[in-house]
Amino acid sequence: MTHDHDLVLRPSAAQTEAALNPPPGRNGGDLVVETLSGLGATTVFGLPGQHALGMFDALRRSSLQYVGLRVENNAGFAADAYGRITGEAAPLLLSTGPGALTSLAALQEAAAASAPVLAISSQIPTAGLGGGRHGYLHELPDQQASFRGVVKSVHTVRTQSQIPSALAAAWESALTAPHGPVWVEIPQDVLLAETSLPVVTPMDATPEDVVPRPELTALAAHLLSSAARPAIIAGGGVVRADASGKLRRLAERLNAPVVTTFGGKGAFPWNHPLSLQSWLEDRHTTDLLEDADVLLVVGSGLGELSSNYHTFKPRGRVIQIEADLGKLESNHPALGIHADARLALSALLETVDERPDPTAPERVRTLLARVGERIAAQELTLEQDVLASVRRALPDGSPSFWDMTILAYWAWSAFDPRRPNTMHSAQGAGGLGYGFPAALGAAAADPTRPVLAVSGDGGALYSIAELATAKQYGLDVTWLIVDDGGYGILREYMTDAFGQATATELARPDYVALAESFGVPGIRTSPGTLEADLSKALATPGPTVVLLPAVLRMFAPTHLDG
Repeated sequence: MTHDHDLVLRPSAAQTEAALNPPPGRNGGDLVVETLSGLGATTVFGLPGQHALGMFDALRRSSLQYVGLRVENNAGFAADAYGRITGEAAPLLLSTGPGALTSLAALQEAAAASAPVLAISSQIPTAGLGGGRHGYLHELPDQQASFRGVVKSVHTVRTQSQIPSALAAAWESALTAPHGPVWVEIPQDVLLAETSLPVVTPMDATPEDVVPRPELTALAAHLLSSAARPAIIAGGGVVRADASGKLRRLAERLNAPVVTTFGGKGAFPWNHPLSLQSWLEDRHTTDLLEDADVLLVVGSGLGELSSNYHTFKPRGRVIQIEADLGKLESNHPALGIHADARLALSALLETVDERPDPTAPERVRTLLARVGERIAAQELTLEQDVLASVRRALPDGSPSFWDMTILAYWAWSAFDPRRPNTMHSAQGAGGLGYGFPAALGAAAADPTRPVLAVSGDGGALYSIAELATAKQYGLDVTWLIVDDGGYGILREYMTDAFGQATATELARPDYVALAESFGVPGIRTSPGTLEADLSKALATPGPTVVLLPAVLRMFAPTHLDG
């Protein structure tokens, strides 16, 4: 009897000949790039360093497109955005010690946002490993230790024969729901040594599906079908699973209002009659969600930003669908369903009953009217006009990447992304400097659409060097920099808390002149001309900087009330 697992594909004569006579002049770095190509990678990001030169030398013998940034952290942000846009694992090539460590903040954002990044770092020579103090350049006692608490998985290589399997395992880990960054380390001597191993052929590293348990989805369908006031919170897991269509069908069948988290922007149509939009930092929205007798949470852990800073206290039954096992019931008791959002929503659609409720759209309209009245009472016309100008200027389907800045905080709640997987921000980990380098990664992923980056003047200085990258590769990114003279939101926080701000004011360059010194066009705009200037910049191929001098204010929070 022959079993399927006993069958082994026999190599062809040509494959046997190629294996016996591999091309000369290859090293361990070639095994890296050959494996990446075999896994399906087409673009890699990174920054060369002494210990990693074997990988970078091999790039010129490969078909991989290389996008080199000027700072490792920015290269990580670019890879993060590439992964979000394409759904592929974005390779990030790094050198040892300082180069590797500089990527940590970007990998933390990728982990928090479930972005698939395949970070491949060199290491000191094999003879120096083991924790001894040998004095090698960039030596750390245990480089991996700095990454274990940040990435999904760590993979080590000590011989050339381990490279293909280690990279395949890392690739599969990065793309298994929940997506995330992974870390691979390869010593310098392993990368540089000549290899006689055959050229790596295409390999399968298909991730396992995270399938819901049927008894749980059956119970969830029953609870939702019989609910009096169901509601849905849609998080980033819906977007990553490409499940927005299924979410819409389920919401319409249940007549359940839907609010999207800041990471789930675009998961549900903004102007749908059941759309509560994204006003999570508003007590009116919190009240409606608390009043739901059955609350379905899909692809969200209900963390700080998704729970109105943990003031949300659900009174009804909570059903939580989440691919990240660690997030199940981490903040609220729930019927926890460990599953990919798309598969779980498909299961619910098979069994949930139609639930008529003509009052649901009216409750949505009432809620949005109350939110609008609260914002209107705060005299924030400038902020709303600026955000509306950005929305009108940005073509539908063009992605936008937002740094941690006041206009982005407005966008979290008030910006209509129009389509799924087009609005991204650094709200996962909350670090500065994300917007522009991430936009460069998105432009490399899809050069057919212009990309918008939005930063404050403080965040812009984190990634100003990447103007050189944008110019070198001709990446079609328009960078809107809102200049308010410092760290604007921290200025507000400190003034509110202490009566005055400290360490928030910044000396800044002339951003327009600085952009032009890189060979990048710069435009100084105003709130009245912003829409026209942004539209022109987005319609012009290649990078452009648009500078908006403006002091914006944040709308008043509700989580501090009482």
